[in-house]
Amino acid sequence: MTEQLSPLALQALAVVKESGAIIGANHAHPHTIRHKGRIDLVTETDIAVEAFLKERLATLAPQAGFLAEESAEDLSLPDTCWIIDPVDGTTNFAHGLPLTVTSVAYRLNGEIVLGIVNAPLLRECFIAEKGKGAWRNGESISVSSVTACENALVATGFPYEIASRVDEILERMRPVLSSCQGVRRCGAAALDLAWTACGRFDAFYEDELKPWDMAAGALLVTEAGGSISNLDGSPFDLRWSILAGNKAMHELIGKMIR
Repeated sequence: MTEQLSPLALQALAVVKESGAIIGANHAHPHTIRHKGRIDLVTETDIAVEAFLKERLATLAPQAGFLAEESAEDLSLPDTCWIIDPVDGTTNFAHGLPLTVTSVAYRLNGEIVLGIVNAPLLRECFIAEKGKGAWRNGESISVSSVTACENALVATGFPYEIASRVDEILERMRPVLSSCQGVRRCGAAALDLAWTACGRFDAFYEDELKPWDMAAGALLVTEAGGSISNLDGSPFDLRWSILAGNKAMHELIGKMIR
């Protein structure tokens, strides 16, 4: 892997891995938890990891801006920027579940060219660079080869505003539940996408997401040979939703949920 990745990718990978120590150190301790919404949480760890990443990544690409979850004032995307979710799966983290990742993507001239998803509590780190492939802990990864729904394990997620959309969400899930081998909900979209990229999940879909939830994981999936789009089948644009999977399951699940 080392010889294939650019110097910037290797430097960013080292920074993201280093930030994982903050999550590891804080995982077993009581958390200062603040509510951003009815069930949307932020902890002191979210703030600390984001501050660390912004400080260190700024030295790697001084020309780049930032779109980071805890400091973003809006969702405007600079053409060249780092897109950061310091702790994806904050609710998991607050409850002591290890399904928590840091997601970092680099957008250059309007295109995502680097994606890193680090799961420090699981000791897994995923990286993809545009046109070069995708890896987990240094080993090349690819999407699954499953082509039949009855053999497919599909991941999804629920929006924070699920109370007002529960009927719609369940109606969309109904054909997936009845046709596929299983449906999982991990509570961290970036992890779902990383696990789709390495073939653990055959497809993943969710809406009401933000760019920092999807940017790195979307590149992992495409560089691992998969397909991505918005839920309605339109070209993926980082704005609201994602459907990802191997090419066959991307098409089949897309037809089901539409």
